[in-house]
Amino acid sequence: MKAIKFLIATILCAVSFYATTAQVVVDASEVVGKIKVMNAVNNGPQVAGSTQKRGNAQAYKEAEFGYARLHDAPIRWGWAHTVDVSCVFPNFEADENDPKSYDFTLTDKLIKEIYDSGTKVFYRLGQSIEHWPKKYGANPPANFKKWARICEHIIRHYNEGWADGYHYNIGYWEIWNEPDLDTKKKDFVRAKSPCWTGTEEEFFHLYEITANHLNKCFPDLKIGGPALASNLEWADRFLAYMSKKKVELGFFSYHRYFGKMEKALRMTNGVKALLDKYGYTSTEMIFNEWNYLANWTDEFVHTIEVINSYKGAAYAAAVMSTFQDSPVHMMMYYDARPGTSFNGLFDFYTSQPRHAYYALYSWSKLRRLGTQVKSDVGGLKDFYATAAKGENGKLALLLTYYTDDRNVVAPKRLTIDFKGFEIKEAMSHVLDRFKMHTETPIEIVDSKATIFMEPNSYILIELR
Repeated sequence: MKAIKFLIATILCAVSFYATTAQVVVDASEVVGKIKVMNAVNNGPQVAGSTQKRGNAQAYKEAEFGYARLHDAPIRWGWAHTVDVSCVFPNFEADENDPKSYDFTLTDKLIKEIYDSGTKVFYRLGQSIEHWPKKYGANPPANFKKWARICEHIIRHYNEGWADGYHYNIGYWEIWNEPDLDTKKKDFVRAKSPCWTGTEEEFFHLYEITANHLNKCFPDLKIGGPALASNLEWADRFLAYMSKKKVELGFFSYHRYFGKMEKALRMTNGVKALLDKYGYTSTEMIFNEWNYLANWTDEFVHTIEVINSYKGAAYAAAVMSTFQDSPVHMMMYYDARPGTSFNGLFDFYTSQPRHAYYALYSWSKLRRLGTQVKSDVGGLKDFYATAAKGENGKLALLLTYYTDDRNVVAPKRLTIDFKGFEIKEAMSHVLDRFKMHTETPIEIVDSKATIFMEPNSYILIELR
């Protein structure tokens, strides 16, 4: 008898739970703006060799990432001697005006493969991170003006054909990477810094000299930086210096690794406030390193597990939706290099797509349509939505249920109401703990669909 009562109570609870339906509204008649490049990445494709054919070039191309930032590219055996100034110009004592002083070979190959995939290059001028005890490229250049002229010749090689070069018209050139890394730590030792061993003032001076020189040489390009790690106090001093010196800032780039959306939003709002404070009100904000993080210490293994799981995909989809509605101009997922800890896009052994790849791939569907329209999750916690329409009579919705609360396991029932759009056909793809971007039937009656969503999942609904 007790068992029967318990069963009845359980059923009643379930009915009560599922009867509580949250409503998501998409209004195709209300235009919000343009779908932004939220699904750009760091680094390029892995092209299969003539033997042992293992690569991701086709999947990389199909994802339409938009931009690939070149950072940490040499930290992988296949791309050593690439991108970094110390790799392209290996002998700092050499003549920077002599093409023979440069080694462009492998960087040429890498950039060609990126452009062959249909993706544009975002070139980071500077050095990759150095976690090893002795620092090689993280030290200040011996001559700041010469370093700026070396950067000039790298740009001329890829944009103007100098030294048997190319005419890629690469628009974004970023000066250095994370010069503020670890500066907030109490035990910070400058000589051990993995990105910049010089003083703060030395970096400001290097940036000023390089930016002024490159802006003078290439007034139509976007010269920016500094790829801020996280220190907003450092950023305040950096922007105060640049404003005082009247240095043009083509864009401001910054990074954040996080599990809870509010952390990155605080960072973004802080960056925007500083840019406005110092008169850089129209400067592009480029969030060009991001990924899931529980913490850097005892939960780092958990972090990597999440990045490479369905939760990592839901996280990526939620982040893109969140920052689509922020001042951020463009975002770049870190990282697309197969075999790296923060790559949830491609499998280490096979190079084939993993969970997070499909989140970025889904975003490309919205970008292809182009125009963001209003979507509202009705204040429902942990739900994120972005909708887009195209001139081709199509509408798409990316709806995500992401939570970093490990105790949340129950699915949610939702009704999606599509307004201002005549639906003729509907198709959906679902990614959750059971499905990997799997085509899933969806029934829409009177412009409404009722669905159930697992925690840490997304659904991409395409209509026409």
